[in-house]
Amino acid sequence: MKLDLALRAVHRSERRLAEELLELGERHKADHDVFHLSKTLAGWARGHARALAEAGKRFGLDLDADEPGSDGSPGPLSVVREKTAELMGRRPEPGLLLLRDLRRLHLAAAEASIDWTVLAQGAQAAKDGQLLDLVTACHPQTLRTLRWTTTRLKEGAPQVLVS
Repeated sequence: MKLDLALRAVHRSERRLAEELLELGERHKADHDVFHLSKTLAGWARGHARALAEAGKRFGLDLDADEPGSDGSPGPLSVVREKTAELMGRRPEPGLLLLRDLRRLHLAAAEASIDWTVLAQGAQAAKDGQLLDLVTACHPQTLRTLRWTTTRLKEGAPQVLVS
């Protein structure tokens, strides 16, 4: 069986999604909705990565359970992103930057969702109830992130592109 490959893929995708969400929140700190919700969604993705690392042990995998930004200290680029967000919050271009960042985040969430789907299909074929339970618990939250990016893009695009 190659379920370990699917587990690795989902783990990598969820970690990347968490990183992208944290970066989005830092970059757009002036938009409080984006800042706070991105932190919440990143927490979900980090939780998924932890759960996948734990599940991977059954398959002999040693997936990195460390979370992006988990040490509580700002990363080396965090201060730069924060200052840029403060400056951009005063200029008319932050809307275009937000659209670009949301698009990138949407693609990361879509990749994670696809990887969850592949894992679910493999777990179902292998009749692995534990993996199916994991997918059932985590995938809906990843889909929620995907829906949020879609909504934000639909709300923001008309305002930014027509102004």
